[in-house]
Amino acid sequence: MKKTVLAAGALVALSYSIPSLAEETNSQFVSDWWHQSVNVVGSYNTRFGPQRNNDVYLEYEAMAHKDWFDFYGYVDVPKFFGVGNSTDRGIWDNGSPLFMEIEPRFSIDKLTNSDLSFGPFKEWYFANNYIYDQGQNSASRQSTWYMGLGTDIDTGTSLALSANIYAKYQWQNYGAGNENSWDGYRFKVKYFYPLTSVWGGNLSYIGFTNFDFDSDLREKDGPARTSNSIASSHILALSYDHWHYSFVARYFHNGGQWTDGAELDFGKGPFEVKSTGWGYYLVVGYNF
Repeated sequence: MKKTVLAAGALVALSYSIPSLAEETNSQFVSDWWHQSVNVVGSYNTRFGPQRNNDVYLEYEAMAHKDWFDFYGYVDVPKFFGVGNSTDRGIWDNGSPLFMEIEPRFSIDKLTNSDLSFGPFKEWYFANNYIYDQGQNSASRQSTWYMGLGTDIDTGTSLALSANIYAKYQWQNYGAGNENSWDGYRFKVKYFYPLTSVWGGNLSYIGFTNFDFDSDLREKDGPARTSNSIASSHILALSYDHWHYSFVARYFHNGGQWTDGAELDFGKGPFEVKSTGWGYYLVVGYNF
C-alpha cells in the first residue's frame, strides 16, 4: 500500500482561497486573478499511510476567486530531489510521478443571482474536492471525489473562516475494498488569522482540518482500517510579494484510515502502524 503524499507548501496560500483575501491585483504577477507559485516542500513523519514518510518534493499551486468561481489546487512531484526515507518512493524510483488535489467551488448565490446569506453565513457554494495519485499501477493509484455544500462564515473578527461538507465517491484507492463506491463523508473547515508584520513581511496563522467519517472501509478490509480519520494542519506563514516561507505542524488521527497500533506485514517483516501523531513540513515558495 503506497502512502499518500499530501502537499504542505499549498498551505501557505490557503489564506487566498478565502474569498475576502483573494481579490487583490498586482501587475508584478502573470495574472491578476489566477495566483500561482512554485514551492519546495520538506516533509517529516507524515502519516497518510501505514508507515511514516519523509520526502522533499517540488510543488505547483494555484488559487483564484473571480465572480462565481472559487479555486484552490496543487500538483506535487514526489521525491523530486531524490531525498526521502526508506519507505519513500517518487518520480525517479518507480513511485508516483504526480499527486494532485483541487478544490473548485461554485457560488450558488452568484449563479442564481440570489442572496442566500443568513446569520453568519455569507455565501453558499457547490463545493468539490478531487484527489488523484497517478501511481505506477492500480495498487499505487488513488482517485477520490468529494462533493457537497460550502459556505463562508462571518466571525465578526479578523478571523476568516470557511467550511464545506462533502459526500465521497471513491474510485481507485490503492486496491482497498471501498473502490468504485460511495463511501463516507468529509467535513472540512479552513481558517486564517493575520498576526503581525515582521522582517518586512506579513506573519499569519493558517490552517485547515479534515474530519472523515462514516466510511465502510473497516467493514470491508478488517480491523487494520478505520471508518474515520482526522488531519488537522496548523501553519505559521511569513509572506512577501514574491517569496513565502512556512512551518507546518499537522496532527493525524488514524491517518489515511489506518488503525493506530495495528500490526501489518508487507513481506519485509511485521511492523506497528503509527497513524496517530504529528508530522511536520518546511516550505519555501515563489509567487509569480
